[in-house]
This record gives sequence, structure tokens and C-alpha cells, in this order.
Amino acid sequence: MRPVRIGVLGCADIARRRMLPAMAAQAGVEIAAIAGRDAARARELAGRYGASPHHGYDELLARDDVDAVYIPLPAALHARWTRAALRAGKHVLAEKPLTTSLADTEELFALAAKSGLTLMENVMFVHHSQHAAVRALVADGAIGRLRAFHAAFAIPELPDGDIRYDAGLGGGALWDTGVYPVRAALYFLGDALEVVGATLDAHGGRQVDTAGAALLRTPDGVSAQLSFGLDHGYRSAYELWGSLGRITVERAFTPPADHQPLIRVERRGGVEEVVLPPDDQVAATVRAFAAAVRGGTGPDPRSLRQAWLLDELRARAAKSTE
Repeated sequence: MRPVRIGVLGCADIARRRMLPAMAAQAGVEIAAIAGRDAARARELAGRYGASPHHGYDELLARDDVDAVYIPLPAALHARWTRAALRAGKHVLAEKPLTTSLADTEELFALAAKSGLTLMENVMFVHHSQHAAVRALVADGAIGRLRAFHAAFAIPELPDGDIRYDAGLGGGALWDTGVYPVRAALYFLGDALEVVGATLDAHGGRQVDTAGAALLRTPDGVSAQLSFGLDHGYRSAYELWGSLGRITVERAFTPPADHQPLIRVERRGGVEEVVLPPDDQVAATVRAFAAAVRGGTGPDPRSLRQAWLLDELRARAAKSTE
């Protein structure tokens, strides 16, 4: 079986630290080329993996021996280079958010579908086995009928100059940390979620939102309360609250590969702690992308619904400040 040959557009930290090592370790995947704006940096990184270096992204996209590309660029550049990659006939794995515009996301989905190409947004936590285990517990009635979902993902304040504080590069809490609780709500509550209200706030004189909250609901009245931010004490967790109890998961969204997940189930009769084996969600994501490329899988409609919700959250937050 010929490997899926991947080209990487950019030398971002997440590529260097997490995605490239996972790709290199995955059977059936080959890092074919790495492109960067800094020729020396691209050459150094490509040399680690026996890949071809390129100064500039167009040069890499013109290669016939690249099947797919991974795009770890700043969020504001995702639409441009995802579009260019799809037009070059490449499958795409792009960092989240896929774009910062609902219209752009819709365009890219249509282009990928028309071209018969895989388009995957790199929301890695959905590939971790702990969440499937939680969903199975809920389906089995472990906490009765589901009534509410709470999720939070926030990180401490970043250094001045971090691109996540740059509005021109698609910075802000909604695009960076807000994606996680929104996608988790979709994962557990389904695609019929609607936005009830939202807030976005900028603290410390920042030019982008550094904190946000949202209230969503399903047609049958299950609520989702979501919180996210860029200048908080660290929090990465969710809770499903049912008629008979609740399930809580800590370290929900970015657990290290050696982390042993613990699912806490609280009911009237006591507390049960379900301990799961470690799982590497980065490796699982690479496997899922490679399988989608080989299987000719089109874009994931849940990412499109996520884009719709993020767009609606921003609109509701803007309206609340009028």
C-alpha cells in the first residue's frame, strides 16, 4: 500500500511539536515536503524527516508527489491556502478553526465535495477514545435523561506579541479556545443545537476577545453552557447532567498521550470512577485523516455546522453590546 504523502505548509509550533512527530511515527504516512516563508527554517525542519524543503507554499502545492497537505498557519490564512491546496488537487488537514468566515467555510466545503477531496479540520479531541466512552455511558442511561451540558476551555494569559492576540491573523478566544466547547456540544448533543445567547469580552486592553460564554439549546430543551478564554486559570473540562446524576471529565480537550483518563459518574447511590487506558489523540487524528484520504471521504459536515454556530455566537455577542 502506497503511503499518503503529506506536504506541510508552514513551520508553526504545533507542527514541529505535535503533528510532524505523529506523522513520522504513523505507518502508511510519509512527510514528503515542508514549506516555509523562512527558507532556512523550512530546510532545517525538513531535514529532520527526510522531506524536501521549499521556500514558499505555491512551490510545494505544484508537486505531483504530494497527495495531501497539512496547514498549521494562523487562522486568517487558512481559507486562502486551503482553497489553493484544493484547487491543486490536494486533500487538506487544516488547523482549527478551518476559517474565520462562514462564507469561506461553505465555499471550501463545496469545492472539496465537487473535487472529491478530503477536507478535515484539525479538532483532535474528537478522535480520543474517552469521549466515545462517555457517549456510551449516556446512551446506556448511566445518568438518566440528559438535561444539560457544561463545557469550559481556557488558558492563562499569553505573552505580548502572541499571534492569538493579533486580530489581523484571526486571533481571539472564540477562534482559539471557543472551538473546543462548541465542538464538544455538537459531539454530545447533535447538529440541531441553536444559539440562545453569547458574550465576548476583551480584557487588559487587548484588541481581540479574550473571554467568552454562550448558551445553546437543543429542540427538546437540553441546554449547553459554554465558557472559553485566553487569560484565565487553566480549565479543560465538561459535564453532562442528567435526571439521575452527572458525568464529569477533566483534561478533556488536550490530554497528553500518556494521560490516563478518568470519567467520574455521580449518582444518588455514590460515585463511580471509570479509569481508561491512555490514548494519543494526535496519532489518532493522523490515522483518521490518512484513512479518510484513502477512503475518498468528503468533508465532515459537523465542521460546517460548527462554523455556523461560531458565526452565530459572534453575531449574538455583537448584538448584545449594541
